[in-house]
Amino acid sequence: MEITVREMQEKREHEYLSPYASFSDRSKGRLLEEKPCDIRTCYERDRDRIIHSKAFRRLNGKTQVFLTPQGDHYRTRMTHTLEVSQIARTIAKALRLNEDLTEAIALGHDLGHTPFGHAGERALNSVCPGGFEHHIQSIRIVEFLEKKNGKPMNLSWEVKDGILNHQTEGKPETLEGKIVRLSDKIAYVNHDIDDAVRGHIIEESDIPKEYTDILGNSLSERLNTMIHDIVSNSENKNDIIMSEEIYNTMQALRKFMFENVYTNPVAKGQEKKAEKMLIDMYEYYLEHMEAIPEEHREATEGKERAVADYIAGMTDRYAVSKYNELMVPIGWQVY
Repeated sequence: MEITVREMQEKREHEYLSPYASFSDRSKGRLLEEKPCDIRTCYERDRDRIIHSKAFRRLNGKTQVFLTPQGDHYRTRMTHTLEVSQIARTIAKALRLNEDLTEAIALGHDLGHTPFGHAGERALNSVCPGGFEHHIQSIRIVEFLEKKNGKPMNLSWEVKDGILNHQTEGKPETLEGKIVRLSDKIAYVNHDIDDAVRGHIIEESDIPKEYTDILGNSLSERLNTMIHDIVSNSENKNDIIMSEEIYNTMQALRKFMFENVYTNPVAKGQEKKAEKMLIDMYEYYLEHMEAIPEEHREATEGKERAVADYIAGMTDRYAVSKYNELMVPIGWQVY
């Protein structure tokens, strides 16, 4: 029997990748069994399914840190995702780990994020029974909510594990998942500094010298330092780690960002409005379930989860549009 392109790729993985890599032909599989692709490995297939999903496209209209910024160069949840993917793939390639798995996890890790970033997440978490966490919502999307021709995305176990465990407290089972977990922090700390400087919230010179002396004085220098540190400390090891100095400095820089940007009243002044808006919409839809699309009424966990699913999937712009439609009176025009 003639060997397929996929099988040749799987064979090359065993010849080139590190023994600590996640090999495509050793995946724990999918929830629903399906015939393998003759060209793509299972992780390549997962990556493509994520990229072609509606949930992925909606990331372009969702806040990263700054709500409704006036400018074309601020990050969105989509550009954040792409930056995480780039950092993670660079590390995976240098360590000879599975770049396709790494990319799939990175591209899918924030699919469940709400409109208005963490403000939206806080709003839904405050009203939804059982709470709301975007990494868990991401799994709901790939297992239940996102469907094509009536079928769920049906991603592999390894991709879903990486998505679910990308949070700081997460414990991914694969090295590729651990790469994405760290790359997420590296990406947002650095690009949020860039956006904060662009928005005149802080200046580059405001960053304490004790941090810049170690990590660097620019976005590219800091990324270079952190990525090289992970590669040099993780090479030929069954773990993904940073040196104590670089990790502690990154955490200190993250704390600086929380104190000076993430809680800054100028940068975050609109968040209370966004939270109230989503809470009002949540309460409205609970009383008017007929107003949400039929596919969102199918949640077996009850109408509260169905409403949360619908609102969480909205982009910022669509949420504002629906709020105005539902809550803002329109003048009666007589002709």
